[in-house]
Amino acid sequence: MARCRHCGSGRLRMVLSLGTTPLANSNVSEERLSEPEPVFPLELLVCEDCMLAQLDEYEAPDHIFTDYAYFSSWSTTWLEHARAYVEQVSERFALGAASMVVEVASNDGYLLQYFVERGVPVLGVEPAANVAAEAVAKGIPTQVAFLTQASAKRLVAEGYQADLVVGNNVLAHVPALNDFVAALRILLKPAGVITMEFPHLYRLVEETQFDTIYHEHFSYFSLFVVIAVFARHGLAVFDVDRLTTHGGSLRIYACHADKAPYAVSERVGALESLERGAGMATMEYYERFAEEVARVKREVVEFLRSAKREGKRVAGYGAPAKGNTLLNFCGIGRDLVGYTVDRNPHKQGLYTPGMRIPIRDPKVVEEDKPDYLWILPWNIKDEVMEQMAGIRGWGGRFVVAIPRLHIYD
Repeated sequence: MARCRHCGSGRLRMVLSLGTTPLANSNVSEERLSEPEPVFPLELLVCEDCMLAQLDEYEAPDHIFTDYAYFSSWSTTWLEHARAYVEQVSERFALGAASMVVEVASNDGYLLQYFVERGVPVLGVEPAANVAAEAVAKGIPTQVAFLTQASAKRLVAEGYQADLVVGNNVLAHVPALNDFVAALRILLKPAGVITMEFPHLYRLVEETQFDTIYHEHFSYFSLFVVIAVFARHGLAVFDVDRLTTHGGSLRIYACHADKAPYAVSERVGALESLERGAGMATMEYYERFAEEVARVKREVVEFLRSAKREGKRVAGYGAPAKGNTLLNFCGIGRDLVGYTVDRNPHKQGLYTPGMRIPIRDPKVVEEDKPDYLWILPWNIKDEVMEQMAGIRGWGGRFVVAIPRLHIYD
């Protein structure tokens, strides 16, 4: 990668290598098991000038996102998060029948459905046609498109300029970062508000959440970097929420900088100070992170090998992208984890990329009775442990690997 995708600097330093892996959501069908998979280097780079953490771009977004395996509505935790958000922003910004809400990367309508229930006009913009079709089937207006400056101008011309632009876990997914943020500004009404949610790089590093790194995530954000990215395009970040979702995320609130109808919250300055005080503007911070990643790998591999020596059987729960980063980086295949299960029927019957672990229906766990159920989507471990509580009936135990390996009875 020759240039930083934000500031254009050529001073990019590689701070972590996770080897070469396939795309994290490219699950493999039975028919393709004999075929080789394309693999790409998975290396975290940090710009020495603006401090944006980023990956190189090996696959175009239209290859990754046009037929997508992730459906947001399969997580009850995430649905509740979306419902609570809609209630909060609707009250805070007085959204009603005269408003327009546009969600970028709207997935299967998991969030916009709650605005529809309140009588707020909406539009989803979703690049994956298979996922967008699910939203349309729910009665949620959705256009199949990537958000670019060109598509934003088209949407405005069609009458979709927004009072609220929502983007949950999309900012990290765009390689053309400057074009995307410029498009947000075009799409936003003069007095409108943008909210963006994304995993917080501070939490990713502090809790060794390296499995959140995969090829679909082109950038990894601290608050002070996001403020600079948005300011470059005439947008001002005026508030921030620290969230528990995805292991620790930020929700930023932004508006047109030249209008700036909102006072900047003290939360913004406080979090910037925390990040800089932790050393996030220094390369040493990320070099320490690499050492912790190596520790997690040692812990995970030793646990699985020890379980095998003792005749214990380990099954996985979930087939998330983060799980595939972890499995491939640690070299964990079917000899150590016999299968994994997932509630999403679109994944059942397939195999995880790289390691080729079969993905089955969760009811298999009840029939097979493994000794350990390893929760790969550790960010929803409480939801999973409640769903799968029956494993305790035969003495089964839950395992989570991030930030440290932990076994739950």
